[in-house]
Amino acid sequence: MTKRIALLSDIHGNQTALKAVIADLSKQAIDDCWFLGDLVMPGPATNEVFELLENINTSVYIRGNWDDCFLDVQQKKVGVHFDDPSDVYIGLLGQYVAEHLKVDYQNKLKSLPIHTTKEVNGLSINLSHNLNTLNSGPALLADAATSHFDELFLNQTTDIAVYGHVHHQMLRYSSQDQMVINPGSVGQPFFKYGRLNADRRAQYAILEIDDAGLAEVTFRKVGYDLTQELDYAKESVLPYLNLYQEILFDGVAHTHDDELLGKINQQYGYVELLQQLINK
Repeated sequence: MTKRIALLSDIHGNQTALKAVIADLSKQAIDDCWFLGDLVMPGPATNEVFELLENINTSVYIRGNWDDCFLDVQQKKVGVHFDDPSDVYIGLLGQYVAEHLKVDYQNKLKSLPIHTTKEVNGLSINLSHNLNTLNSGPALLADAATSHFDELFLNQTTDIAVYGHVHHQMLRYSSQDQMVINPGSVGQPFFKYGRLNADRRAQYAILEIDDAGLAEVTFRKVGYDLTQELDYAKESVLPYLNLYQEILFDGVAHTHDDELLGKINQQYGYVELLQQLINK
């Protein structure tokens, strides 16, 4: 029996992009949906992205590094170092999510694994956000050495590895010729190469497996209204709106740009706002 599985990753609170992807995959005769992590932050949507994935009967959820950032803010591991501009950035976005996200969904995030495996029609598939033991870091960027991708395969019985994190659609192979797939990012696609990065369409992939094995991997891109998403962020009073606009329209993020973040924090009084939210 043929199985068609939608592979989604890295929504990052962008409900407009996710709605467009769901509208597209509704036309693709999908049997299942697997989500590979980073539901929230830095975009404005919280409960909505959980509800949208539930509505399409998503059967696999992986916890991403931005999901962990939110949980770390909740546990006051992050967002309490007021002299660190990046920490303030993550902290304030985390506080925003905490104010909006239902407790049930917060608990769901806590319970999610960073790695799991599935078997479909005799094929063993490894699913992770990044590495199996670490859901953050640059180890699996598109130009990384093949040896890094070998780490996705727990043993020689694993046939395919699927991961997210790097926001880049990709198909490549391990040193043993096992397949590696990245479906790209729903909410924040990224290419280092400028002309490709100018394409801001939402990304996902479809894995088709029949009785003979892997029949097809399809990478899809879906256009959506960026201005509509930005308007939603404005209405939601999202912190760092100017940076979110740059992510949406230009594909440029400043998560670790302490000089820029320091200026923005001072301009908008974000350090004081974060202190108030923590004390509240």
